Formats: sequence, structure tokens, C-alpha cells
Amino acid sequence: MHRLQPLPPETTPELKAHFDFFLSTLGFTPNSVLTMQRKPKLVKAFADLNAAVMDPAGEVELGFRRLIGHVASKAAGCLYCQAHTLLGAHNFGVSDEKLAAVWTYETSPLYSEKERAALGFALAASSQPNAVTDDVFERVRRHWSESEIVEILGVVAMFGFLNRWNDTMGTPLEAVPLAVARNAAPRGDWSPGKHGQN
Repeated sequence: MHRLQPLPPETTPELKAHFDFFLSTLGFTPNSVLTMQRKPKLVKAFADLNAAVMDPAGEVELGFRRLIGHVASKAAGCLYCQAHTLLGAHNFGVSDEKLAAVWTYETSPLYSEKERAALGFALAASSQPNAVTDDVFERVRRHWSESEIVEILGVVAMFGFLNRWNDTMGTPLEAVPLAVARNAAPRGDWSPGKHGQN
């Protein structure tokens, strides 16, 4: 059930540049941001955070950053963000096979030990209560630099905000991320749950 409907983008003309940012990365403005526009400062702050966390000049590959967001969103249970992160990973070149194998990352030959360490760290960092132990941190430190670890945790933290936003609002899931999530599901039976269209 959608608790607040997304508003049309033209509702807040001063946010056009921020909406255009999402058009360039996703191909559409997410319903989460269209709902958020009731508080324009919040959209601006979130767009700035998103631009910093997903900075193309960062060290961690952009598609892999989306997979980190996917693991964090799965741990939080947010189906909206799970679909969006799969779409983002797909848009930045992650193969359909690797998307489908994201939840077998510890054993899948499609994932390197370096990637496994980062995804395990993301899963522990997004769990409630936080499950990052010294051993989990040391594992990620063996493969990633300190600045890369900050990027990885930045993704987890940003999706902590988005997971709570979208699950609380019951944000309606758009058709494109829904199709990508269904394609990545083992039998194509992925469901958006409360994020399905009314």
C-alpha cells in the first residue's frame, strides 16, 4: 500500500536539475524522490549525498557499488531498493548472470574473494544489530584500501536511509526496476510486495 503518492516532477520546478540527475543514471526519476519532493531541501540533500556516494570518480566500480546497495537492502528487507540496486548494477555493466548470483556470492565463481569480502562486510554492516566484528573488518581490510572501505560503507549508510524511507512509505515500484528484479530472480517470480502498483 502506497502511503503517500509520488507527486509529478513539475510540482516543484526548482528541483528539475536534481530530477535530471536521476534521469541520467536510471532513465526515470524514482518515485521515492517524487514523494520526497514535498520537502525540497530533503531532495537536494539526498541528491547531493547520492552524487557523493555514487561519484563516478570513486575507486569502487560503479556497478559493484550498486550490488553493495542491493545486499544492504536485502538485509533491511526493502524490496523497492533491492529492485533499484539491481537496475543500477545492470545499467553500469554488471552481467545478468552476476546479478542472478548475488545471493550465492560466497560460493559463486562469478565473484572474487575481494568482492566476497566487501559484500560480507555490507551484509554485516546493514544487519540489525550491526554485525561487523573485528574479523569481518579485517577481512575487508585485506582486500580494500581505507578510502575504498569508506566508499563501501557510504553506500551501506545511504541505503539505510533509503530502505527506511521506501519501506515506510510503501513507495510504488516503477516498471523498469521491477522487470530487472524479476529477470534476476531464479525463477522470475520476484514480487515487489507492498511496492506493487495499486
